[in-house]
Amino acid sequence: MQMPAPSVFAIALLAALPVLISACGSAPDDPEPGQALAGSGTDLVVEVMAGAASGPVERTSFADAMASGEGAVTFFYVPSSGFAYVDEDGRLTGVTVELLRDFAAFVAGTHGLDLRVEWLEEERWADFYGYVRDSEGGVFGIGNVTITDARRRELDFSPPYLNNIAVLVTHERVPELASMDRIGDEFAHLTGLPYPGTLHEQRLDRIRERWLPDMPVRPVASNDELVSLLASDGDYVGYIDVYNYWRARQAGLALRRHPVGDDASETFGVIMPHGSDWTPVMNAFFHADGGYVQGQRFQRHLRAHLGDELARLLSN
Repeated sequence: MQMPAPSVFAIALLAALPVLISACGSAPDDPEPGQALAGSGTDLVVEVMAGAASGPVERTSFADAMASGEGAVTFFYVPSSGFAYVDEDGRLTGVTVELLRDFAAFVAGTHGLDLRVEWLEEERWADFYGYVRDSEGGVFGIGNVTITDARRRELDFSPPYLNNIAVLVTHERVPELASMDRIGDEFAHLTGLPYPGTLHEQRLDRIRERWLPDMPVRPVASNDELVSLLASDGDYVGYIDVYNYWRARQAGLALRRHPVGDDASETFGVIMPHGSDWTPVMNAFFHADGGYVQGQRFQRHLRAHLGDELARLLSN
């Protein structure tokens, strides 16, 4: 699952402002994150920061791009600290943003295509998911979407780019839960915070069905709201991704993780419309040169945007 980070980011995107990504002619074989890939097609890629998403889109198929030598693609994203955020210089960046930039450069360089990349932001995860699912052609989504068999029936996925642990979280004044069998007694006074459309919502549903059938719920519209409520007092419980918990604790928020509720079975992938002819191209990118995720460039993205310790945790 994806979920944005605990602090609220002001996404100051200039509507319809084309930004040409300049190639670094003297770039090293494995440049630092944010630099162009040596020998890539970065000089063939133009980015447009198009602002907020409003619905599904139709973009160029890979077959049509190859026939004409050019194409337009859309990258949907959910704002998320470390993964898709605006830095101090007003530039959209993050682990998954840079991953898709590397993908665009790979496609342009490998196939000699002129690519126009449009970035569209959607804060509501369920809307983001639906927009990508219902789009056509060169459309891609980065929202830290967990790969599941059910979702594979309505979306295409890239190979996994990160592992995830879903963690059960309350305010720190709630004593640590020693066993899930105790949750019916010890969490009886808490209100659940489901994030609609996510696997975290399903996890809370299972807890309610098995141990807390009378637990009230308060749906949240964003991860920022979820984390803020959890940290505000001792009345709430919810699931969040471990990287969000980690960052919230680093920021000094009063949260407690209950390890007996951990679910470490998740991996994240880039999503595409089901049956997209761009899917084999994305797979080729992930497998090129010994594997993108295993390569030094992606590992540098992780360390640059998440820090060494969190990068190591999610990579393993």
